[in-house]
Amino acid sequence: KAQEYLRKGNEIVQVVGKSISAAKKYQDLGISQPQWQNVNYVLLTAISHLDFSRISRTVELGNLEIYADPLLEEVFVSLFRNTLTRGQGETEVTIRYRQNQKYITVLFLDNGPGIPAGEKEQIFAWEYNGSSGTNLFLAREILSITGISLAETGAPGTGVQFEIIVPEGGYRFRDTND
Repeated sequence: KAQEYLRKGNEIVQVVGKSISAAKKYQDLGISQPQWQNVNYVLLTAISHLDFSRISRTVELGNLEIYADPLLEEVFVSLFRNTLTRGQGETEVTIRYRQNQKYITVLFLDNGPGIPAGEKEQIFAWEYNGSSGTNLFLAREILSITGISLAETGAPGTGVQFEIIVPEGGYRFRDTND
């Protein structure tokens, strides 16, 4: 009986810890001025926080920079973490962009089973599947500070496809001679 109480107590402490961590990140939103950030560099820094050794990565972003909150790294940590935690056999992640005249879309794709159609918006809720302080909620909030949107648009069964849509004026390609 005591073991059961200890297990439940430990679970509660973990949930509270996650909530405090999420609240701390949320508290820091918008405190620092947005800045131009090299997306390749931010990705490398983000992935360094996780064990991504079993998953190969393809990054095709050139010298793309986006104007975003300094917590941009947390956005990519959340996307990478999503692949690891929801993971059901993913072996590859691809990050690339698609550009048109009005905006640029940074695509984050993996080759796992994807997100069920009915959960595509739910995954961005503060509480999703019983876990409070979801990282995808915070990721969307971080991006929204500078007018950037985040959505999951992949077809179920074909892997995730997160689209980070950066409006005109919020992205640029840095000249390598700078």
